[in-house]
Amino acid sequence: AISYRQTIYAYPGGGGSYTVAKENLGSFPGEVAGASLLIDYILTVAVSVSAGVLAIISMNPGLTPYIVHLALFFIGMLTIANLRGAKESGAIFAIPTYGFILCLGGMIVWGLTVPGSPVPPEIIEARQNVPPDYQTLSFLFVFMVLRAFSSGCTALTGIEAISNGTQAFKEPVSRNASVTLGWMAGILSFLFIGTSFLAEKFHVIPRELDEPNFRTVVALISEQVFPRTTAFGNGYFILLQVMTAAILILAANTAYADFPRLASLISRDGYLPRQLGNQGDRLVFQNGILVLSAVSALLIIKFNGDPHKLIPLYAIGVFLGFTLSQAGMAVHNYKLKRPFGNVLLSGVGGTVTGIITIVIAVTKFKEGAWIVPIALTLVLLTFTGIKRHYKYLAAELEIAPGEQVVKMKTTVLMLVPKLHRGVLQAIGYSLSLADDVRAIHVTIDPNNVAKVKGDWDRFGAEIPLVILQSPFRSLIDPIVEYIDQTLEEEPDMMITVIVPEAVPRHWYHRFLHNNVAIALKLALGSRRNVVVTNVRYFLK
Repeated sequence: AISYRQTIYAYPGGGGSYTVAKENLGSFPGEVAGASLLIDYILTVAVSVSAGVLAIISMNPGLTPYIVHLALFFIGMLTIANLRGAKESGAIFAIPTYGFILCLGGMIVWGLTVPGSPVPPEIIEARQNVPPDYQTLSFLFVFMVLRAFSSGCTALTGIEAISNGTQAFKEPVSRNASVTLGWMAGILSFLFIGTSFLAEKFHVIPRELDEPNFRTVVALISEQVFPRTTAFGNGYFILLQVMTAAILILAANTAYADFPRLASLISRDGYLPRQLGNQGDRLVFQNGILVLSAVSALLIIKFNGDPHKLIPLYAIGVFLGFTLSQAGMAVHNYKLKRPFGNVLLSGVGGTVTGIITIVIAVTKFKEGAWIVPIALTLVLLTFTGIKRHYKYLAAELEIAPGEQVVKMKTTVLMLVPKLHRGVLQAIGYSLSLADDVRAIHVTIDPNNVAKVKGDWDRFGAEIPLVILQSPFRSLIDPIVEYIDQTLEEEPDMMITVIVPEAVPRHWYHRFLHNNVAIALKLALGSRRNVVVTNVRYFLK
């Protein structure tokens, strides 16, 4: 937390690990940090929502078969809220936040005064089976501390979110963000240490999700501190679970705020599609929100909404981002000749989190941690491919010295299914575009050709009518073949295909109309020098 406080003051414009690593360690470390952060935010949503659902399950174990359904429902709600713009919802987020802190804090304070419970037989048996090998125990002790530290610090992704989203704070940005960071670290320390102490005091053993009458660790501690045999204890248990579920589900909103923003930063550098940098009419990066929701939902479905299976994936991305950010800040402070204490602080922090990254990767490899390096590699390869494409695009579109505008010959092909008011409007538009205008009629029934020719002679005689036979009753294939033949004769010519379209008064009437333009655009999308356009006639 202290290390990231330096990041906030050094980079008040936001960006977090991605910006710090890119500017101080180089382009590739920046890409690694950005990729790990994107994966981290996706897993933040999956883990937070899944854990929130477990708090609901603790109140009503009968809902266990519907874990995935509930998680997907809450992701859908978060998606809708963020697409509509959630900046004005501070009060909504404040209620569960303060409620959770007060409920859990009250449980911790009161739990310190309650007598502890006797040691369960399974713990006594486990202790008796530990071999008296002090060298092994010393190694296990260090190993367990590192593993516990890695599990606990996954909750500190809020630190990264604050450094990424400093733009959301009022001026002075750096001061307000650092104060928020300090309060967050202090509250987390109290809640974590207090909950861990009570878990040891009451000998709470975590339960597996498939066990009957499943409850979370917080729920089990609550039952010990405030027995549910009393009305107060039962009410407090329910209130704590409601607040826990609410705060965990809303915690996913951090990712909804920062994933789209980070994706937009990376897209500006050309490593992600530029559409991720586009803001909607509600000033949110809607494409990033939709990508985040879709991938998070897939993870929840894949892992059956069990956060214990998702956390090993989650932790690696978190600590990789921590490591690169602090290493970058160490280099940043050294270059600017800041006090040696600042350099040392970031250096030590980066070393510790780097070691933890390796510990997690090794200890939780079989639990699914192997997926993260593969996902990280795929994201980095995607970055490389997208960057290469944009470089190629820029080179292709650059105007070479001496290049000038060349006027092209244009031929207009106007589709005529039959003569009606919309076609008359299309005729006038076609004549304004070019001298070479041809009307195209694809005939499926040869008996209608005489009528079409007669109608055309009365209203469109100045434009030649081309009749295309369609023995297989296809409207598209004869048109495409005619265009290909025309382009073979004059490859440098531009062809504009005009499709008259009647627009009905009610939107649901559109399903009753045959929209040929869409199929034509798909069929002609790969042809050079071909433009398809609609001329709409609005029905009264």
